[in-house]
Amino acid sequence: MGLSIKKNDTVKVIAGKEKGKTGRVIAVYPSKESLLVEKVNIIKKHLKPNRQYTQGGIIEKEAPLHISNVMLVCPKCNKPARIGNSILQDGRKLRTCSKCREVIDQ
Repeated sequence: MGLSIKKNDTVKVIAGKEKGKTGRVIAVYPSKESLLVEKVNIIKKHLKPNRQYTQGGIIEKEAPLHISNVMLVCPKCNKPARIGNSILQDGRKLRTCSKCREVIDQ
């Protein structure tokens, strides 16, 4: 299954406890069909002291969300929309907004 959301896209959460929040995609995990969104789905993780965290303790970090629980926000019309594909003459695929029919990226 090809994923239509990429890193640095702006997405809106449409389901779950974080419903309604928007943020930038930090990472996408295609094999798990999940992604990390900046400042959304924050969890607290208890860490033992190690090289990276010499103090140890409780840190807050983003947890992955399933890709079906987010929707891409179109940069042109600024609304969450489904993503369509259009194929150019030279064979390139472009993502398009289903609401305003604008090309999302080049």
